[in-house]
Amino acid sequence: MTYRLCLIHPMDPRGAKVGGIETHIRLLTQRFPDDFSVMLVGVDARGDLEPGKAVKIKTGGREIDFLPVLHFTDEMAAEAATRITGSLTFRFTLALLRHYRAIRKLAGKGPVSADLQRFEFAPVAKLLSMPFMMEVHGEGGKDDKMDSLIKKHWRIYKMGEALGLRLATRALCVTPARVVSVSEDYPAVAKKIEFMSVSVDTDIFAPRPFDVSDDILRIVYAGRLDEFKDPPMMFSVIAGLRKALAGRVEFHYVGTTDPYRFEEFAEIEDVTIRHGFQDMQGVARIMSRAHAGILTSYFEGLPCFMMETLACGRPLGVLHLPQFEIRLPDYAPLIIEGKSGVMSQRLEDREETAARLVEKFMQLWRDIKAGNYDPQEVRGHVEPYSINVQLPRLFARHREMQAERFQGCRDTSSSTSSISVS
Repeated sequence: MTYRLCLIHPMDPRGAKVGGIETHIRLLTQRFPDDFSVMLVGVDARGDLEPGKAVKIKTGGREIDFLPVLHFTDEMAAEAATRITGSLTFRFTLALLRHYRAIRKLAGKGPVSADLQRFEFAPVAKLLSMPFMMEVHGEGGKDDKMDSLIKKHWRIYKMGEALGLRLATRALCVTPARVVSVSEDYPAVAKKIEFMSVSVDTDIFAPRPFDVSDDILRIVYAGRLDEFKDPPMMFSVIAGLRKALAGRVEFHYVGTTDPYRFEEFAEIEDVTIRHGFQDMQGVARIMSRAHAGILTSYFEGLPCFMMETLACGRPLGVLHLPQFEIRLPDYAPLIIEGKSGVMSQRLEDREETAARLVEKFMQLWRDIKAGNYDPQEVRGHVEPYSINVQLPRLFARHREMQAERFQGCRDTSSSTSSISVS
């Protein structure tokens, strides 16, 4: 039997959009088992494809069916919308409905199931009569700092969350904190929820020995500079290290956000190397040349950046987050003081918060140079979240859902003819 996985998310796998969800979806399109075929319903970021017309593309050496339903460039996606009707999520949802027949035709008659990363798309999957896995990523609350419209329209977001979980066949929470909060908020759906974080490709992100020969501390951050990541704090910490180390520090930023939107960036512009968009291999190369990662977010899940940094054998300097203290039977903490990084508390005084994390980084740097951090041991903390451990579990869930819905169904996956593009 051949199984069919339908991914629905507003991204172009050929594009440069970065983020944890995008990384997760790229892994699903590149690391699926041989008994699966994969289709991605997304957006055309290049403007060279016709919405509603399926094409075959290769991503990571694997062929998938790609059905764009909307033209939307990566530059447009990087800008936070100011109105619901102007948001990518809203426009993408309308496009899904507009091209409903094309999606259904490409999906075939079964066995097929969908994997969703946004609650808003749950009604579409239900309309398509697909069993679907709802992956729950969001971690912040209505009082947290956000760039998106979620903060402004929190009540609408929560209504969508409730509906998405109710309609879902199964649900995965990508952090233990979300398992707890979702189970408390929606006890009626708790039985179909389990914890499974996004995965890290431990084949690409591999440990390398530290190079301390030139005595320059290299710190890396990869991802969007969203407001909840607190970029001003991140830049202030780098500025503090620049002063403490007499300029012998480099900040390596991998991503497409303009850092100049934050005035604090001016203090570290001369020690910053901006790498722009990088594929996973490029990110891994940059991380392997760095000594540590930095994370200063107000809230987080289990970000891909953190797991990729650890997989490269690099410790992190982080501001404490409540979810670091949550314990579940199947959850192995990632940040352990002195083992996989250093952690400092967020205080009311921002200058003091930055100064304390600077002190932590200075100790981390001394320990790295003294040989107290072994890249292989650092990597060990992320092994439970490897693609080799987690993706088989995820695809097993999809087999189970499809078997329950399409028992006895022969392989009738899409016979839609598609052209090939690169």
